[in-house]
Amino acid sequence: MCGSICRIKFSSKGCSLKIFFLPLAASSHVLRYFFTGMSEQDQGLPQFVIVGYLDDQQFVHYDSSSRRDLPRGSWIQKLEEDDAQYWEWQTQLSRSWELYFQLSLWNRFNHTPGFHTWQWMHGCELRQDGHKDGSSQFGYDGTDFLSLDKETLTWTAADWRAQVTKRRWEADLVWTQGRKNFLEGDCIEWLQKYLNYGKETLLRKEPPVVKVTQKGSYNRLETLICRLHGFYPKEIDVTWRKGEEILEQETLRGGTTPNSDGTYHTWISIEIDPKDREHYKCHVEHDGLLDPQDFTWEKPAAVGAIVGGVLGALAAAVLMVTGIIFYTKRCRKGYQAASRNSQESASSGNDIVE
Repeated sequence: MCGSICRIKFSSKGCSLKIFFLPLAASSHVLRYFFTGMSEQDQGLPQFVIVGYLDDQQFVHYDSSSRRDLPRGSWIQKLEEDDAQYWEWQTQLSRSWELYFQLSLWNRFNHTPGFHTWQWMHGCELRQDGHKDGSSQFGYDGTDFLSLDKETLTWTAADWRAQVTKRRWEADLVWTQGRKNFLEGDCIEWLQKYLNYGKETLLRKEPPVVKVTQKGSYNRLETLICRLHGFYPKEIDVTWRKGEEILEQETLRGGTTPNSDGTYHTWISIEIDPKDREHYKCHVEHDGLLDPQDFTWEKPAAVGAIVGGVLGALAAAVLMVTGIIFYTKRCRKGYQAASRNSQESASSGNDIVE
């Protein structure tokens, strides 16, 4: 269905579209568009929405309320410098898709009364080795409906309800061939163009900051946690290893989630026997690292030593401040005494003159 590009969980409740991005091959880039149409307005949400993503960055939004393509992100706005009509052209295209959803999908499908949703994902992938791929998938009322087989120009039906539409679309070669042509032609061309505009953001490489921590557990075991944050791009390979053995089944994984600055963080953990702790390492591979790196748990400095160091530094600071105060008071007394002597001398001199 989506292959390596994405996984969609369709929802018929309101305008809900849950998108789960699957790991891409190293240095892969993906352009994706997600369409959502509703049979009727629900809870004040627009009846039709399009969002576009380049890799994990949303760059465009259109809905039936604004009826305009609006940029999302600073890099996509650079297109206006080279093509002043870009957003107008994109808006007209989005309005055409809105009309298609209204007239073709809703009117030609035998709906039961009530609220229904149509959803469509299509996009393409370009890998560093030049390999190209793409997919086009429809969902109806929260479930998979039809997906395109580009090689045979046929549609795969997810259930019996999709059979009628499947036969209609396969008979309409203009429509089906058009989907294939977009995925293999225009989609790849726009992906490359967008990458050129967004290269400062999308092609940057920031290595992960890694820290291994430890906490107690049950049955005389303990848990090692490897936390990684501040890395970009999103794709990262992190595993627990004991010697040269990769411990995939024993590993618990957290999701790779975004930070507010556009970077990502994740974690993995493993339960171990404390006696073997020194043999475990967190193995990390990422485009931001020149070579794969291993990280192990390091015993923190003793609490007593830390407290002693802090107290020692505090005592030294107190002594220094005390010395400064003592010196200041002493200087002040000396100055006051000198002032009195000067005044007395001046008074004596006046007596002699008189």
